[in-house]
Amino acid sequence: MGEEFRRLRVDQLLSRFGYCSRREAPKWVREGRVTANGVALESTDRRVDPRAVQVDGAAIEGPCGLLVLFHKPAGVVCSRDEREGTSVYDLLPPRWSARNPPITTVGRLDRETTGLLLITDVGEWVHRWTSPRHHVVKTYEATLDGPVKEEWKAVFASGELRLDGEDKPCLPAQLTVVSEREGRLDVVEGRYHQVRRMFAAVGAGVTRLHRSRFGPYELGDLPEGQWRFLEPPCFG
Repeated sequence: MGEEFRRLRVDQLLSRFGYCSRREAPKWVREGRVTANGVALESTDRRVDPRAVQVDGAAIEGPCGLLVLFHKPAGVVCSRDEREGTSVYDLLPPRWSARNPPITTVGRLDRETTGLLLITDVGEWVHRWTSPRHHVVKTYEATLDGPVKEEWKAVFASGELRLDGEDKPCLPAQLTVVSEREGRLDVVEGRYHQVRRMFAAVGAGVTRLHRSRFGPYELGDLPEGQWRFLEPPCFG
């Protein structure tokens, strides 16, 4: 990223990474809360490498761009609209939303879908992972209200399945039968409620939906409501 080696004024840095406003920055410096390589900074107009800075004794999170893998619980939305109830942003450090630019989700999961959600403040990464032309694979574990049928494999893989209300067919997807009522579906699109609608198109209802993989990232055993930091991606 271009910002990786960009030196920032101390007041810019504190505002950029969500600690305080530029107007409040002198007070933070006077109180000795901002250091570089362990040495207290004395001026807000000094330019520093964010990777060398500590605030209140802790390094800046994601100085070259924040990237977090989050395990979204059920009942939580990806919207910032307070009228929709508890948001994923309510479960993450408030400072991340105060960054400039603020964090956002890479795509969305609906309220009742659980699992892997990527969080970042780098718009380029969001575009790279959500652009249809890149065909990023997302894996969903679905529990159905009836048996998973082997013949659906060919239907989903055909590239001819149309969702209700849409003329353009879905791109080919891979279905794996896990058990009588459980299936694993790999898709490379991100249409509105796509997985639920794909199963609905073959007459099945989804009673539980969980995303376990997004591109190269797997959720693993990360507990619900928890997150872990990821290394910035390197796109070839």
